[in-house]
Amino acid sequence: MADNNEAITCPFDFSEVLDFDPALADLMRRGSPTRIRLSYGDADAWLVTGFEAVKQVTTDHRLSRAGIIGHDYPRMTPEPIVSPESINVMDPPHSSRVRHLASQAFTQPRVEAMRHRIVRLADLLLDEMEKDGSPADLVRCLSDPLPQHTIMDLLGIERQEWPRIEESVHQLLAVGAHTKEAAAEAKADLTAYFGKLVEQRRNSPGPDLISAMAAARDGKEQLDDRELAVMALMLALSGQDTATCEISDIMYLLLTRPELMEHLRRRPETLTAVLHELLRHIPFRKGVGIPRVALEDLELDGVQIRAGDFVHVSYLTANRDPERFPDPDVIDVERPSAPHMTFGWGGHRCIAMPLAMAELEVAVGRLIERFPGLRLAVPPEEVRWDTETIRRFPLELPVAW
Repeated sequence: MADNNEAITCPFDFSEVLDFDPALADLMRRGSPTRIRLSYGDADAWLVTGFEAVKQVTTDHRLSRAGIIGHDYPRMTPEPIVSPESINVMDPPHSSRVRHLASQAFTQPRVEAMRHRIVRLADLLLDEMEKDGSPADLVRCLSDPLPQHTIMDLLGIERQEWPRIEESVHQLLAVGAHTKEAAAEAKADLTAYFGKLVEQRRNSPGPDLISAMAAARDGKEQLDDRELAVMALMLALSGQDTATCEISDIMYLLLTRPELMEHLRRRPETLTAVLHELLRHIPFRKGVGIPRVALEDLELDGVQIRAGDFVHVSYLTANRDPERFPDPDVIDVERPSAPHMTFGWGGHRCIAMPLAMAELEVAVGRLIERFPGLRLAVPPEEVRWDTETIRRFPLELPVAW
């Protein structure tokens, strides 16, 4: 068994359009877990890249997310994004209980019942874009506001509070060392805000997600107020994170690869399958997310992991594993269906995935339907990309029709 202890420094700061990070590609080629050092944290970590190995890590009870709390664990942001009470740092069986209860608010039938609200929010934004005329910035008009408006609408947050929540979430996702204090303040502010909101919904339930999660039962089990508040915060974060970036990233690909746009116009019934292939292909974030810590010595993909070692996985490299996805760097709209890892895997797979997919289907579907002549209003090389956060997305996406 290999036991390579020499760590490779990985700032994971690559931000070139939607190209795959060459550093990650190099780590993939090594074929087994590699020691890496990230920008923050007082320890190195192992990085696991292959699809099957990532799957093992995400389902192995000997590798714990909860065990990282209280440690200055290896990460990419100066302030840890997750709260200690977050489902993202729980282990089974506790996480299983919380996930089972919270996921009752995101079943496919419940999301389908919400779809008309997502369509209404999207159409209002597209009406405004159409009224203001061509050209328009798709990020400002749709990508940014739709997921934010959707999750805040579904959480039952008063509209006058939306800008404040959006600003705090943005501060929490920044990666610069100078942003640490602001990020900590933003987390405290959001946690307190959602704590009060949960209290209100306990006393006066409504047709919102917080009330739905509060009402969820499994026998005598239910979510307590702290769990509900942290879950609401996590949903608000995801509302300004993954879906926002993915709408922009997907539309950039469709606008710069006319054959993909033409395929969807010709065969709109393939929208969901095409979206999944694009989600697999797009490097939706930089580097890695939340690590796990080994609770005991174990062997992983031919490497000896010691108790106390941190282990990171890369969903990005797993999505490009040629053993799982032949010709992984090619966008193949006819690719046979196989689950990807953009929404995570195992006990930490995103419980709101049905909602995120509904948002993407509505956003992309309505754009293609309503603006058949949609095109980039600038050359692709003039599109500006985010370089300040852990996400990969265009800051502006000027379009014309």
